[in-house]
Amino acid sequence: MTEKQAYDVVQAYAGFELRRYAPHLVAEVVVRAPFEDAGNAAFRTLLGYISGQNRSATKVAMTAPVLQQEHQRIPMTEPLDQRETGDGEYAVAFVLPSSFTLDSAPVPTSPEVQLHERPAVLCAARRYRGRWTRASFEQHRKELDAAVRAAGLTPVGSPRWARYDPPFVPGLLRRNEVVQEVAQEGPAAGMSGT
Repeated sequence: MTEKQAYDVVQAYAGFELRRYAPHLVAEVVVRAPFEDAGNAAFRTLLGYISGQNRSATKVAMTAPVLQQEHQRIPMTEPLDQRETGDGEYAVAFVLPSSFTLDSAPVPTSPEVQLHERPAVLCAARRYRGRWTRASFEQHRKELDAAVRAAGLTPVGSPRWARYDPPFVPGLLRRNEVVQEVAQEGPAAGMSGT
């Protein structure tokens, strides 16, 4: 059974779940490609890494979801600033099994694969089924953004596209999500005592 990224549901809203994601490690590749092709463009390199193309030749179990978002250039003076580059660059990441830390994960041999620790984060997530298209993602992203704001929450940074199923799963059965980080302040964010 494929390990899925860990999270706790803080609160269910109409149209989305407010989730607290546990700290996690990702293997990430940045590609320049159209939105719908970015996952395929990065997949072979990421698959190579988990298939043993790393310094210890260790195989790493596949997990879900595969994450994709606009590549975020982070200025050295403002490490939390996240912005759209407009370059058509996307960061595609595999979440590594929870047993790995930055120190214990196999070291990539490809300079394209970067390992990153992600801290615990509060996110709004909207689940949907369907084909992997930009139009579908954008429709659900807009609906999530409206629902998040209506709930009194503040979106932070760029949304992520989470894909849980392999390409051979028929489009109508594929689990997809738009995941949007939200500010961790105020009672609406579930931060009172949690």
